[in-house]
Amino acid sequence: MLLAAATLARSGDRVVDFGAGVGAAGLALAKRVPAIQLLLVEIDPELAELARGNAASNAIAADVITLDVTSAPGQYAAAGLAPDSVDVVLMNPPFNDPARHRLSPDMARAMAHAATAATLEDWVRAARRVLKSQGMLTLLWRADGLAEVLTALDRGFGSLAILPVHGDATSPAIRLLVRATKGGKAPTRLLRGLMLNDESAVPNKQVQDVLAGKGILPLAMP
Repeated sequence: MLLAAATLARSGDRVVDFGAGVGAAGLALAKRVPAIQLLLVEIDPELAELARGNAASNAIAADVITLDVTSAPGQYAAAGLAPDSVDVVLMNPPFNDPARHRLSPDMARAMAHAATAATLEDWVRAARRVLKSQGMLTLLWRADGLAEVLTALDRGFGSLAILPVHGDATSPAIRLLVRATKGGKAPTRLLRGLMLNDESAVPNKQVQDVLAGKGILPLAMP
């Protein structure tokens, strides 16, 4: 929901959700922004089928394709995703370091959460390929992986806006929400951190509104 609330899109945009899972982020965005052309991309056929069901249950028009985000350009084209054809990409790539986190014995679950050294770069490359010039990418990543994010976006993207997400005001950031523009030239902006809870461990009302689909985050503002 935070990823959806951080994504800037307009009616008529072609929007692709990479690694969509059951479709939560893309469908939440479609609820907020009417008449987007939504495509959900998911590698797991069972999750892709659940995403189709979720779209139908919520009366949201969405195409769902089963595809590995790291697939070759020809496979993308065969699935209807030609280069330079998309206005917005949003994604929450697998980001856990296998060396620091115990992985699930279930292979599908492990793939959904564990990153290789090339995961972020591969996903960003795929986004860069399908996005139009000045198209926007919004992604969620670990806060301690800021250097990885900047490196991955260094080629082909600019005009970065970075929103750190903190558990509370006394703790370091745990996540980063990042918006980048293909071919953007504006300086990088580091925004004021988003606190999930206040100093008394009371949930932040802004965040609660976002989770309920009633608000947006600064990255979603033009």
